[in-house]
Amino acid sequence: MLPVASATGARRPSALGRRARSALAALVIGASVAGSAVPVPAYAKGPESLADLAERITDAVVNISASTTVEARPGGGGGRTMPQLPPGTPFEDLFEEFFNRRGNRGGEQRGESDTPRQQRKSNSLGSGFIIDASGIVVTNNHVIGDANDIQVILADGSKLKAEIIGKDSKIDLAVLRVKPTADRPLKAVPFGDSEKMRPGDWVVAIGNPFGLGGSVSAGIVSARGRNIESGPYDNYIQTDAAINKGNSGGPLFNMDGEVIGINTAILSPTGGSVGIGFAVPSGTAKPVIDQLREFGEVRRGWLGVRIQNVDDATAEALGLKGGAKGALIAGVDEKGPAKTAGLEVGDVITKFNGSAVKASSDLPRIVAATPVGKTVDVVVVRKGEEVTKPVTLGRLEDGEKPQLANVKQPDPESAVRQALGLNLSGMTDELRKRYSIKDTVKGVVVTRVDPSSTAADKRIQAGEVIVEVGQEAVSSPADVTKRVDALKKEGRKSVLLLVASAGGDVRFVALGLE
Repeated sequence: MLPVASATGARRPSALGRRARSALAALVIGASVAGSAVPVPAYAKGPESLADLAERITDAVVNISASTTVEARPGGGGGRTMPQLPPGTPFEDLFEEFFNRRGNRGGEQRGESDTPRQQRKSNSLGSGFIIDASGIVVTNNHVIGDANDIQVILADGSKLKAEIIGKDSKIDLAVLRVKPTADRPLKAVPFGDSEKMRPGDWVVAIGNPFGLGGSVSAGIVSARGRNIESGPYDNYIQTDAAINKGNSGGPLFNMDGEVIGINTAILSPTGGSVGIGFAVPSGTAKPVIDQLREFGEVRRGWLGVRIQNVDDATAEALGLKGGAKGALIAGVDEKGPAKTAGLEVGDVITKFNGSAVKASSDLPRIVAATPVGKTVDVVVVRKGEEVTKPVTLGRLEDGEKPQLANVKQPDPESAVRQALGLNLSGMTDELRKRYSIKDTVKGVVVTRVDPSSTAADKRIQAGEVIVEVGQEAVSSPADVTKRVDALKKEGRKSVLLLVASAGGDVRFVALGLE
């Protein structure tokens, strides 16, 4: 956990420290009185007030309430007896849940399958904003998930039922439609140009943090082009404007009241804002939103290559005059556009459709944003010489992913790493081969264990597979994160994992969530 300075924990200044500061203050004041030329730095002032701006744009920001109805069975012992635990035992609530839920599972195996099914609702709250007064609303895909009931809550508290026009998990965006009423016309906000934003520019975030309702926070653009390894197209704006849980899907405005980003993620060891938030740039989001509105899906370009980064040693070996840059082709799909165009393993792509490729992570984003079927020029360095190849792009299907070779696969689950000390990955053929995992074993693969974590103490090892988290099956790192977050919100102090070895032997492991 990152160290956090506490006002209540600040040390009292020593007498020596006070005297030193007093002497320094006297010197500074004396110099000023004597007329010495002591330059005073001129700091740029922020806006005196953001009230007028906030008043103008707040009505276009909405809260999103998403509900998912799932089937569940009532708790029951199923013939099992919960062990007597001392009051206050950290794992007391965990074992109570385990025996209640596992008991039902055992009962079903003994023919008690007529246990009446019940329904329960899972609710989530997030933010969004209106981009068209006819009723078009934008939010994050993870805010709505697989919800079957979505409500858009306007600034005046009125609620409108929403339908999904389209959603995209790769950029984490969703477009909704509501029907405005005649007595409550909707107010929309325009997109701005995220490419014009510079580190240090002022921004305003409006959203629904922790379900509190419309809240305004301000800060600056801290950085651009951030890759937080949440997906293949990472290109986030980083901001220090306060963004918390519930702000997801809300807009990040420039000082002209234009949306230049969609607040999506935070980096936080505490779960709250520590001044590091991330927003999808409008330049990345708008083409995706346009396609979702037009087609109900995103149609991305596909090149058909497997790539890796170029380091200094590789650049020297390949004779790259410009140094370590570009995307090194490590594999070519036999049925892909790159193969047809004559691209080869060992080529280094330095420019695609006129855009420079500075690193391998740039290429998937540029290719995906290029229209399917378009013929573009691809500049590669081959044996020290630049070669230009025209390529007609195919379409990236949902089952295909931009491939990076010999690099760490995206691992967005920082919350899991913080909580459990585990790096996780979805099951792949390569991981099955690497760890000799049987085909019958399903779940999420552990790829690394923090040696200082409780997970390491409990003998969890890389190559083992997490089958269940809190008695719910998981198939992706996102499933693990979602379940861990849910248990934390329930106040649980521990989580029970069902862990399988590569050979299929399973065991339960309880880990603390503090």
